[in-house]
Amino acid sequence: MRKLIVLAAAAAAVIVAGCNTVQGVGKDMQAAGKAVSQSAQDAKH
Repeated sequence: MRKLIVLAAAAAAVIVAGCNTVQGVGKDMQAAGKAVSQSAQDAKH
């Protein structure tokens, strides 16, 4: 029973870490998109 609890805790930690990583990548991509959009607007003017 103890091994099951340890395994469940480890799995939960990996899942939470994975969600944070995906969220961080999403924020980076959003920032890059804003920079590209700003550059395009600057090029127009």
